[in-house]
Amino acid sequence: MTTTESGQKHKILVVDDEPDLEPLMLQRMRRYIRTGVYEFVFARNGVEALEALDMDESIDMVLSDINMPKMDGLTLLERIPDVAPDIRAVIISAYGDMKNIRIAMNRGAFDFVTKPVDFDDLKFTIDRTLQHIREWREALSARDKLVVLQNELNVASMMQQSILPNKFARNNDYKLFGTMQPARNVGGDFFDVVGLSDGKVGLAIADVSGKGVPAALFMMSSRTLLKGAAMRADGPGEALSEVNDVLNEDNDACMFVTMIYAVYDPETGELTYADGGHDPPLVVHADGSTTQLPVTEGLALGVLPGFDYHQHSHRLEPGDTVVLYTDGVTEAINSEEEQLGLHRLREAFEQNPPQDAEDAGHRVIDLVNDFAGDVPQFDDTTCLVLRREA
Repeated sequence: MTTTESGQKHKILVVDDEPDLEPLMLQRMRRYIRTGVYEFVFARNGVEALEALDMDESIDMVLSDINMPKMDGLTLLERIPDVAPDIRAVIISAYGDMKNIRIAMNRGAFDFVTKPVDFDDLKFTIDRTLQHIREWREALSARDKLVVLQNELNVASMMQQSILPNKFARNNDYKLFGTMQPARNVGGDFFDVVGLSDGKVGLAIADVSGKGVPAALFMMSSRTLLKGAAMRADGPGEALSEVNDVLNEDNDACMFVTMIYAVYDPETGELTYADGGHDPPLVVHADGSTTQLPVTEGLALGVLPGFDYHQHSHRLEPGDTVVLYTDGVTEAINSEEEQLGLHRLREAFEQNPPQDAEDAGHRVIDLVNDFAGDVPQFDDTTCLVLRREA
């Protein structure tokens, strides 16, 4: 038994003014009609065909003669897209009438068969046309799903951006600024600023393994856990240890996050930080020279439960600017497949030290974009800046 690939019945509109064609078509195609492969409907000319297409959306394809009264097949081809734009048409033409066949193809005919009709060839042509229609409809469905998904991702991106701080402290003691440029609609990087007791401020920057929606969900969990731990913990090391233990409790996806959490005391200028497998902070001094702070040899969070995170302190001098960044900055790639590297980041401040935190943050992002040019980046670009005022 012959069946269509999808197993569904396909309705075919046959347009021809010859009265003998209808019983002949039904007789020669009776096997496929009986087994539910095809259903045929008939029209005598282009006018009737357009009316049928307008009334019956279940018609899959048109099989039309060229020479007919009232409206011929060539005119019908021009009018079909106005009524049924996803319909495909096959033209029946006299053997050797290449001029009209070329016109028909130019007007959108998918294929043609010649008279006298070879019904085996007609069956092959119909099946090929219906296969094309199925693939076209699947492509349209996939496109529509992609549009819906893109809209959802845009909403997710706005939601993710909305949870990141967008108002930063600007006072006589210090200034803050942070920004994230995701490589996709939603990213795995985040930064956060937490107000603590005694006028201290907590600063966090992190990079989740992977990209896209899974990374964004893990990012949100990590951020929420850190915010709670920061309020309770006695220092950055204890905060990272708490977050790490909770992440390891239910981590079937085996994801992890690198993170720096620091606490700044504006009264003393002391910056105390713990490093969970993340690039250490870079301090830009007032004269443009830079110092990379030492790592505290911590593991990425979510890898090993019960790990103790150590912390380190560094006193900022007036005019010092601390730049926290993710590896999307230093590992940005240009057209020569070179990485931006830490040395280029340091050079960006040598001759022109930043005047405030926002200037430093924008300069980091601009550096990455100028270095990468048109090369698509595969990692989020994020930085968080703290400047001790002079």
